[in-house]
Amino acid sequence: MEDANLNYAESNRVSILTVDKFSRRMVLQFLGFNHVICYASPALAAPIMPDIKEPEVIRFVYIVEGEGPEAHDGDLVKFNCVCWRGNGYFVFSTVDQFSGESNPVILPLDENQMIVGLKEVLTGMRVGGKRRALIPPSVGYVNENLQPMPEEFGPRRSLFPHAQ
Repeated sequence: MEDANLNYAESNRVSILTVDKFSRRMVLQFLGFNHVICYASPALAAPIMPDIKEPEVIRFVYIVEGEGPEAHDGDLVKFNCVCWRGNGYFVFSTVDQFSGESNPVILPLDENQMIVGLKEVLTGMRVGGKRRALIPPSVGYVNENLQPMPEEFGPRRSLFPHAQ
């Protein structure tokens, strides 16, 4: 009699597991997620995944307001910058992180010489001011001649995926 109860329990356990796997699959398919397609090929899963668009606007926050007159188009500006990619990858900096020595960039506020996004961030800044900005790729390094440009090959190459 105990053997019959054990077999019944084992068969009942198997059927419960089968129902659980089946119901999980049904719930995932109901939600629009077909894991078989995702594992088979990322190209087939593309229609399922939502499109992620880059931000259309440059966003910045004031860290320090600064003093004196504001910078305007055509003004010659002297600034330090630290460039990070959106994924957290450090690209370059005009300030040495160990010694604190700075090698500031001097450029006119002109979109033909500097990246458009940086020009928009620097316009209106005052002497001593600091801003933290998110610059979308569409107004970033779209051309290999735009400044500021790191001297080293690796950081330069990491900026060019968006260049046209």
